[in-house]
Amino acid sequence: MQFKFLGILMGVAIRTKKPLDLHLAPMVWKQLCCIPLILEDLEEVDLLYVQTLNSILHIEDSGITEENFHEMIPLDSFVGQSADGKMVPIIPGGNSIPLTFSNRKEYVERAIEYRLHEMDRQVAAVREGMSWIVPVPLLSLLTAKQLEQMVCGMPEISVEVLKKVVRYREVDEQHQLVQWFWHTLEEFSNEERVLFMRFVSGRSRLPANTADISQRFQIMKVDRVRSSFLFFSFLFLFFFFSFGCF
Repeated sequence: MQFKFLGILMGVAIRTKKPLDLHLAPMVWKQLCCIPLILEDLEEVDLLYVQTLNSILHIEDSGITEENFHEMIPLDSFVGQSADGKMVPIIPGGNSIPLTFSNRKEYVERAIEYRLHEMDRQVAAVREGMSWIVPVPLLSLLTAKQLEQMVCGMPEISVEVLKKVVRYREVDEQHQLVQWFWHTLEEFSNEERVLFMRFVSGRSRLPANTADISQRFQIMKVDRVRSSFLFFSFLFLFFFFSFGCF
């Protein structure tokens, strides 16, 4: 149920163009777009495990023979490492199927297949949740990167983007304090700009498309006891956009 709920949240993020600060493996985004996974996708998230499997597959290159195979390989059955680090059967009944020098190729193929399809049920549940909000069959027209940007927005907080959506009230953009403000933001690291965004808006991401930014950044001048300062805030304008791209 939690995966279905996650899919609903992702669908809402797409529909309302309010990005989520969500961190999923690249292979998950590919599965959501119904893009077949390949070995390189597993290497991207668990290179050490793939290298271990390759070592087993080509173990004869290290001088290992059938006689001393089990002295060098600690595994004795068709079990492998799951995404959470647990040792699990890679095929039904794998605990009772012995791993030998002669069937090591089949073992490696099965281990890779298991890891590439380990999250199929969870991804299907996420897609089902998304289907309540958006037409998920059309997600197959997107790349994994495009879908990630639609759900999560841009990870980089660009000062140039903020300048495009800023509104000035009772202060000119050429004002010295305004110039100092932009200069300070430009000197921030991206992590610091994310913290700034979270402070003034409660959000950590901006939509991938500047036109979808409904929260206009506002800088206004406020007078207090013979002094003036700049008060920076976001206007929380909760506009819900129709899902026009589909």
